Amino acid sequence: MKDRLGQVLYVGKAKNLKKRVSTYFHPSRRFSIQQPKIAAMIPLIYGVETIEVKSEAEALLLEGKLIKEWKPRYNTDFTDNKQFLLVRVDVHNPLPKFRLARNRKEDGARYFGPFAHSGLLRKTLTEMRRKFGILLADAQPKEINKGTWQLYDDARAEIYGHANCLTAEAYRQRVEAACVFLEGKTKAWLSELETAMRTAAENKEFEKAADMRDRLRALRKTIEPKRTFTRLQHLPTDNNTSILQQLQTHLRMKQLPATMECFDISHISGTFVVASMVRFEKGLPQKGQYRRFKIKSFVGNDDFRAMEEVVGRRYQRLVREDRPLPDLVVIDGGQGQVHAALKAFMLAEIKPPMLIGLAKREEIIIFADNRADLQLPHHDPALQLLQRIRDEAHRFANTFNAELRSRKIRESILDDFSGLGTQRRQALMQHFKTLNNLRKATADDMQQVAGIGPKLASQLVEFLKSN
Repeated sequence: MKDRLGQVLYVGKAKNLKKRVSTYFHPSRRFSIQQPKIAAMIPLIYGVETIEVKSEAEALLLEGKLIKEWKPRYNTDFTDNKQFLLVRVDVHNPLPKFRLARNRKEDGARYFGPFAHSGLLRKTLTEMRRKFGILLADAQPKEINKGTWQLYDDARAEIYGHANCLTAEAYRQRVEAACVFLEGKTKAWLSELETAMRTAAENKEFEKAADMRDRLRALRKTIEPKRTFTRLQHLPTDNNTSILQQLQTHLRMKQLPATMECFDISHISGTFVVASMVRFEKGLPQKGQYRRFKIKSFVGNDDFRAMEEVVGRRYQRLVREDRPLPDLVVIDGGQGQVHAALKAFMLAEIKPPMLIGLAKREEIIIFADNRADLQLPHHDPALQLLQRIRDEAHRFANTFNAELRSRKIRESILDDFSGLGTQRRQALMQHFKTLNNLRKATADDMQQVAGIGPKLASQLVEFLKSN
């Protein structure tokens, strides 16, 4: 629910939105009388936006995300900074444990979730320990012989009903099976439980059947498919044209900015330097036309040179392919980044379209044609549209950066293998493309790479199996 200025007043969810929304405006107003805060909100409501999802779990996740993002003054739930729970599996440890976490980090671990129902998730992990024989966060395994581990003490081993002493490699097979279940890719276990529940009920073992029913519900709720939402469409589709007209007026453009492209640079202290470009048409994202760039012309930390390179590459290509330039180019940054983008057009001898920057802190619009900076009110829909495309470019760049770092972390395991120099390591990765492909390769496969002989290939296969 929004006010006249487009500010979000309240975010809610319901199986039947028509019934839910109508309760706020019913003539008896019993709903609002019982809640003075709601009564104060109702006169402020100017419009209602909706988004349809596939399940209650998705609705809960999206509601929490939007409340945390917009902090509507009339919401009381989800107003703290807590995130929904994830399951973290520390796959780099010899005996990976399954733990609960609230934040996804770039630490090489595998993460599953987020999960909307924390209580059901905890029940699911307990059930998975019974089914797969995995370790949870409280376990203290002990190495009893070289390469052989005791997972639990004797009493707990009897409870969980799995071999308690085993090798790390055998335990990893359990971990993989549990991960496949968390990904929702196997329903066989659920079918087994449902059959056992029905059998118990037919045998009039009602307490056992009820227990299995609760366990089955927890498992199904945990692994039901959920989509990941980035950001609710902030602007109503039927209102986009008027917002674009406002933006045209603010920027003093000759034509409507129907096509917009935005660039952002992302790096970590000058490493993993990447860039993103996102494209909006008529105020809506066109994800199929997003582009990602690795910086090729230099190594190091220089946002200006990076911006000059990617802007030049993008629009020189459009010109070569005889494709039209966008109506508006938005740069995530201030004067330096805008001038770097303008320089790219000048060097390529391309007449630039309208080119602006959006500086983050004060949300000031910087013009490439030396006009005075422009600061619009924060509630201005035209500014909100620019913020949307800028935030989307920022998200897209950061995602690419994180992927590269994660890939590098995984590939760095080869640094620990003695006898494999930089050239042969690069040759292996160029041949197999990913570490997962390399792990699946046989010694014969590896010998197809220049410099890899039979002995080295066999040693590398064993090394990858044990790490």
